[in-house]
Amino acid sequence: MEIKSNKIDDANAIIEAVIYKEVIDSHIDKIAKEYAKSANVQGFRKGKVPVAVIKKQHGDKLVQDAETEALREVLSKGLEQMEISNESLVGEPNISKFDKSDDKIEVAVKVAMRPKIDLGDYASYAKEFTKPKIKATEVTARIKELAESQAPLADIKRNRKLKEGDTAVLDFEGFLDGKNFEGGAASNFELVIGSNQFIDGFEDQLIGIKRDEETEVNVTFPEDYQGKELAGKDVMFKVKVVGIKEKQKVEIDDELAKKFLPDNKEATVDTLKEKIKEQMENEAMTKLYAEELKPALLESLVSSINFDLPEFVVEQEIDLALNKKAQSMSEDEIKDLREDEKKLTELRDTFREGATESVKATFIIDALANKMALKVDEQEVMQTIYLEAMHTGQDPQKTYEQYKNAGYIPAIQMSMIEDKVLSRILDSKMK
Repeated sequence: MEIKSNKIDDANAIIEAVIYKEVIDSHIDKIAKEYAKSANVQGFRKGKVPVAVIKKQHGDKLVQDAETEALREVLSKGLEQMEISNESLVGEPNISKFDKSDDKIEVAVKVAMRPKIDLGDYASYAKEFTKPKIKATEVTARIKELAESQAPLADIKRNRKLKEGDTAVLDFEGFLDGKNFEGGAASNFELVIGSNQFIDGFEDQLIGIKRDEETEVNVTFPEDYQGKELAGKDVMFKVKVVGIKEKQKVEIDDELAKKFLPDNKEATVDTLKEKIKEQMENEAMTKLYAEELKPALLESLVSSINFDLPEFVVEQEIDLALNKKAQSMSEDEIKDLREDEKKLTELRDTFREGATESVKATFIIDALANKMALKVDEQEVMQTIYLEAMHTGQDPQKTYEQYKNAGYIPAIQMSMIEDKVLSRILDSKMK
């Protein structure tokens, strides 16, 4: 057996070999002898089956196993020649050539290694920034907004016209082409004018109507409306305003502070302001990190830190992008790509730059996480999914199982690690 190994770069290598027939025959004999020790063949005692009988009964299987064993040997010796450990390999080796003739097999095996990354002074890729400041007027506005959200509704005393911000109590019935339709009627329905809860234009046409007055409201349902029988259709609603409610004024005082801070029996308006300010600062920081600083830092890391990438990982990322693109393509377009290899190659190349940057970012984050000793275990992922599910009113356990069955857990875990890594670097740059 002739073996020649070559490191293409720090992340890719190829092992070429010629496996002669004698090597395969030797492996066949060895494997057949092992089979013979445990084989049950009629007419022979267990362990006493002749090798010739085993070869006759399992000929094709023996050849396949012998070739597999020879390939393992090629891989092992090739890696040994290049001083590459199994632990440094990424993914499965790829057999790019397997030419079989009567007296030999010519093979080529491509292997990928975890890239060597010199992170250097990685923190220097993040710029210093000032912690967002919240003005006193913004805090006051937020408290006022919170107070109004808790304000009780009460019927207005005088019969004035409806205005934005009022809660209208309505009886209505909808008609399509002169006929009422299912789900288009309600009684004593409370609608906040200006909330855009209904079809565009519905609420606007109620402004200026008084209690006990009736009116006709004409609207057009959107083209993408979930009820196909109404999508894009012009509809008329007969509406009667049976009541108008408005929010009562709420005093911003210590009692309100205690209501918003139930764990603090000594809470005052000043205490509430401090808590609200802290909350708003955290919100501003989260937004700044997510929308500006983290994307900029990751882009800087990717553009500045250079290293070799495993080719097959990039190709896998291109495959993912191509499959996603295919979901929005017509059957004719997909058929055209299958029949025209040049077009398919050209389309794949349009995803190459993005795929390369994505893979590069993944390896950089992984290297940084190892350097910082940061990790996210499955329990932490589970807690995150549970919290998000509860906030959106979904079943936490069911949501977690859906993500797990769909294979999303590793991606969520990687996203969380990325968030931790970038946050750690940015935190050190905050003035």
